[in-house]
Amino acid sequence: MAFSDQQLLVVMALFAGVLAAIVYSLRVLVLMDRKIERIEGHMESMVGDLLKKRKK
Repeated sequence: MAFSDQQLLVVMALFAGVLAAIVYSLRVLVLMDRKIERIEGHMESMVGDLLKKRKK
């Protein structure tokens, strides 16, 4: 079974689109992970400040 040029072009375009979607999704996941880490850091500093105030 041989592919014609048009069929091969469609398959390659679909493959490229799927790869682009995967890369974009990974980029979004990394950005969300960084944002969550930053939020956790702020929460830890707030808890630390509260503990310092309670000890006084």
